[in-house]
Amino acid sequence: MIETIVERGFAPAAAALAAGRIPGAALGIVTADGSRAVRLAGLAQRVPDEEPLTRDHWFDLASVSKVIATTTFILRLADEGRLDLDRPLTDAIPDLRQYDVANAAERRLTFRDCLVHRTFLPAVEPIYTYGGDPARLRAFVLQREWRHGPPVYSDINFILLGIAIERLTGAGLEAQPLGAGLSWGPPPGPAVATEHCQWRGRVLKGEVHDENCWAMGGRTGHAGLFGTIDGVLDFAHRLLDGSAASPAMLDAIRTPVEGHRTAGWEIRFPGWSGGQACSPGTIGHTGFTGTGLWIDFDRGLAWTLLTNRVHPTRHFDSGIFSLRPETGEAVIGAFEAESGQR
Repeated sequence: MIETIVERGFAPAAAALAAGRIPGAALGIVTADGSRAVRLAGLAQRVPDEEPLTRDHWFDLASVSKVIATTTFILRLADEGRLDLDRPLTDAIPDLRQYDVANAAERRLTFRDCLVHRTFLPAVEPIYTYGGDPARLRAFVLQREWRHGPPVYSDINFILLGIAIERLTGAGLEAQPLGAGLSWGPPPGPAVATEHCQWRGRVLKGEVHDENCWAMGGRTGHAGLFGTIDGVLDFAHRLLDGSAASPAMLDAIRTPVEGHRTAGWEIRFPGWSGGQACSPGTIGHTGFTGTGLWIDFDRGLAWTLLTNRVHPTRHFDSGIFSLRPETGEAVIGAFEAESGQR
């Protein structure tokens, strides 16, 4: 059954590959009982030389790092009683805006505010243009008076959470436990190429695509994680069967707090990346490089679509924003057909 589902689910990606819109794609599906199937095709690298995509290749997961790593680490620390999600970040980062302790709005932001993107912080900032020393850039993030705006999905929220994890544990993000097939860069195996970076002057392969993450040392709360298709599926399966999270952690990632946002994740909403056929309680997250992960707890089903849609440039209409929901619709449609639910 699952082989048929992945074959039908891969049809939109196969069409995108045939049209030359993306170089390579891998679709993986796993069920709560551990059954899995993977379908992949295309190239891990198009330029300067072609390299076929294999199941062993490591993808730059980009913002999927936010849920697989940072959200998991924060919720685990909360589970252990080492932080309170509704307490200010200053519990972990007392020097946040330390020159204006009485008035700085940043000092009132809570861990939960950052997890659900319920802050005034900007979506992104070219932090990498302010210098090349990771420690100095972290200090810049902590001491900058950030411009205020309406709540938006913000990398800065998760950069702060990453720093909080480092402070609370006394170790870098790389010291936190990850499953097999997941690693901070450079990955321990063949890597999928991303963009020809104008700033770094080369095609990126095995080094993080996100400029801010790279400048800050390659491991931050918002990006930097690499994964194989099976590594991502293993993580999804551990959430499906409950082996990787306590009931409190599962409740946090499944319960909406701010609109369609849960702790770190999104749930289904009109026009979202996972398509509309999934159950209302499905959670998911995407990454800029062309990655994504969706978990339908009601059906006991998860799927990940990993592409290198930014290779060799982000300045091209890859069709990723329609490919993702089309893939979700195809996966769920095939699952229902195979399960006899129609």
